[in-house]
Amino acid sequence: MAAKRNQWSDEYWLLLMQLYLRKPVGVKPLYSRGLVNLALELHVQPRLLYEQMFRLRSLDEPKLRKLWETYAKSPSKLARGIQLLRRMKGFGMADSFYDGVEVSESWEKDFRPLAERPDIIPVMLILILDLYFQLVPATMVTSTPEIQELARLMRIKAQTVVEVMDIYQVCDPYLNRTEVVLNPLLNACQQIWQRFDSRQPEQLSALAAQLKAYFK
Repeated sequence: MAAKRNQWSDEYWLLLMQLYLRKPVGVKPLYSRGLVNLALELHVQPRLLYEQMFRLRSLDEPKLRKLWETYAKSPSKLARGIQLLRRMKGFGMADSFYDGVEVSESWEKDFRPLAERPDIIPVMLILILDLYFQLVPATMVTSTPEIQELARLMRIKAQTVVEVMDIYQVCDPYLNRTEVVLNPLLNACQQIWQRFDSRQPEQLSALAAQLKAYFK
């Protein structure tokens, strides 16, 4: 059986409150690193946490008002409550909880390092693909300011961005490139290309704009 990990549990409110209170206080961007890391820990969609954060802020439910009254002005009490929660057997993805259960990941894979290149996560390949569609092959070089800017954002070398763009050129049917690519990133790049090449460019750009928050 596959574990259903996209369901909300009221135990998660304390963790979400701690994230909300982290400076700058407030609702965090959908793909901010803190929100994504919490989503990975709880195995729920980042969008669910994002939406729940608005509920947490609204204070329109008695249980949420009680949480604020109990923990909002007492960071130490909040930290102790979270520490106790994390000790609970089966919390998050504890081995004992999922022992013998097949766990299938979907969105999580985009934020996990590639086995063949641990310095790269698929989200980086998505951002590079978005930039790829904004450039022409002649400008896919390390000296291009947009490539340098994206490399700085993701904390990788500009040459790595160019390396991925070279692979996308082979994936691009409009360029008719037929050379054999011997690069460990080929399979991952092909998968990202297949996911996004048929979408409208503005949809990919909108997603890329949100994903950039993960690296800021």
